[in-house]
Amino acid sequence: MQHFSYLTKDEKEEMFYHSPIEFSKHSPLEILAYSLGATLYMPGNRRQISDDLLSGKFIKGKHEGLTSIVLCLEDSIGDDELENAEWNIVHQLQRVHKAINAGVSMEQDLPMVFIRVRTPRQMFLIVERLGEAVELICGFVFPKFSPENGELYLTTLRDLNEREGVCLYGMPILESASVIYREQRDITLMNLKALLDKYHDLILNIRIGGTDFSGLFGLRRNRDTTIYDILVIRDCISDIINLFGRSESDYVISGPVWEYFNGSQRILKPQIRQTPFEQAFGRTGTKLRSQIINRDEDGLIREVLLDKSNGLVGKTIIHPSHIKIVQALNVITLEEHMDACSIMEHEVFTNGVIKSQFSNKMNEIKPHLNWARKILLKSKIYGVLKDGQSFIDLLGDKKEQDLFY
Repeated sequence: MQHFSYLTKDEKEEMFYHSPIEFSKHSPLEILAYSLGATLYMPGNRRQISDDLLSGKFIKGKHEGLTSIVLCLEDSIGDDELENAEWNIVHQLQRVHKAINAGVSMEQDLPMVFIRVRTPRQMFLIVERLGEAVELICGFVFPKFSPENGELYLTTLRDLNEREGVCLYGMPILESASVIYREQRDITLMNLKALLDKYHDLILNIRIGGTDFSGLFGLRRNRDTTIYDILVIRDCISDIINLFGRSESDYVISGPVWEYFNGSQRILKPQIRQTPFEQAFGRTGTKLRSQIINRDEDGLIREVLLDKSNGLVGKTIIHPSHIKIVQALNVITLEEHMDACSIMEHEVFTNGVIKSQFSNKMNEIKPHLNWARKILLKSKIYGVLKDGQSFIDLLGDKKEQDLFY
């Protein structure tokens, strides 16, 4: 896999100062944790899962650019459909596995596949039924992860890895009442941190269940509102980042899902400026901007930028139209890359302050060192844009400036 693999060689040379590296489910944990990008959720009872994966539409097609997918057996599946959905996932993945063995498709062309289970027992059932096709999955997603159920999820995962001789990762979702209710949150998060630290080598990503959190208060953000505008959710996200986002913790936290993909009448004015799109694509850029606004994706852009500002990497998505936006916004700008390189180069010899090569800011070596390390890691995975290029250039067929009014 490689982010933006659908671009031609000439397009990559035109856009990137450094192109993204290739990676696979066998890459080191540090690389994989940052590589998920836009993670598409798909109901486990969907009959077209194998067709979707084998058709190539996520590689170079209508929904190109996808690198991770979650097949869901939890909230998207009714209780009466659960067993059928379990078998459907097994049969769909076995079909993909047969196609790879027959040379019809290649494993490196598939996104990383995760399964969102309801119980630890379900993990054993699915792995047992998959047989050799288990090598297609990258891990499991643990919903409503808590100190009460977390230990069993993680011991089950470790047992499966040892028994099957595979490397499966876990992605806990923090979305339960005890995480967000103020009087329970601190002790719950501390207990979760202690638990996850014991299994740190198995944790690929910590995910935040913004929808479940909102539901506990009877709230739902609209298309003009980001998750950070919902005060109780923002407060909880802040505490999650405070504990799991510390440099010494080394956990990667992803952004909550954006729910909207088809627009309707707006109350507030659009949240993205017209000029950057015109500069990138001319009249075509104006049309692209209108399409983004009509699909309510200007709100998604704003929320992803806020995710990034708070140290979150990647995002849960529920519609393929969100793929390119999330991936493109994770690309590193040349200014960020050069600042990070300068900070790392001066780490040994300079403990003070140096001027940015762009002459617009001061870089403090010690305070910015951990930021620089993360930027250089993301530079490898998502690439570095050339000066004058922005994420907008990656959205069209063909700056991350001040987009907001």
